[in-house]
Amino acid sequence: MNTKRIVPYLLVSPYIIHFAVFVAFPVLFSIFLTFHDWNIIAPMGFTGFSNYVRLFQDKVFFKSLLNTLTFLAIHIPLQIIVALVIAETLNQKIKLRGFFRAAFFMPVIVSGVVVTILWQQLYGFDTGLFNRILIQLGLGKIGWLTDPSIAMPSIALMATWKNVGLYIVLFLVGLQTVPQHYYEAADLEGANHFQKFIKITIPMINPTIFMVVVLSTIGGFSLFIEPYIMTGGGPLNSTISAMLYIYKQGFFYYHMGYAATLGFFFALLILAVVAIQKRYVERDK
Repeated sequence: MNTKRIVPYLLVSPYIIHFAVFVAFPVLFSIFLTFHDWNIIAPMGFTGFSNYVRLFQDKVFFKSLLNTLTFLAIHIPLQIIVALVIAETLNQKIKLRGFFRAAFFMPVIVSGVVVTILWQQLYGFDTGLFNRILIQLGLGKIGWLTDPSIAMPSIALMATWKNVGLYIVLFLVGLQTVPQHYYEAADLEGANHFQKFIKITIPMINPTIFMVVVLSTIGGFSLFIEPYIMTGGGPLNSTISAMLYIYKQGFFYYHMGYAATLGFFFALLILAVVAIQKRYVERDK
């Protein structure tokens, strides 16, 4: 037996085993579950396409999709604008630039559960800091997490504060790759800072913007911890996200087959959204 032909396979075998056990098998088993009814305890029962039929008749699931899309519509533009403006500021020669870069990144490394509980206290109706400030200003209290029309924007605001530091760092990296001679040529033409930012900076960091949009989208679709801890999906299902709904179907009601169907459909939706973003957001320089 030629050992030289065996060694390469032995070297890649740990990855192949890891991929087969922790990626390929769960995906294939999930697809298999979509055609079955299973509550973990009782034996599986083949149901054909009934889970898919149930999916398209499930008003709560489509409500959770709408909530998730609402979150994305608020979170992604807000996060990109805030991160880009702060990154552009920190890319200038200002005092304590290193300190501010580290300070903005700190929330990213803090546990999401800790941040969520902290903001839950800040949003408290009677004792929360935000409502206390409003009272001091002579304004009325706001039901940050109890008003169905405000709860999801409140969660989006908190998620932006939690994650914006990561995208500030990514934008800083992109900004530092822009050749300085473009700005020097623009200075000779009499362009101001805003014109240089629009005509030079934005086009040159387009790959970074696309990456941030994709990462923000995937992160937004994965919204789970915030509504799970802060509202439990309420009030009136106004903050139940798709991930939270899938979790409840699988681990609250033990509808594993239906949860797998929802997850499979949701994965395809994310793939479609990212493909659309790649088509309309990503551009060649």
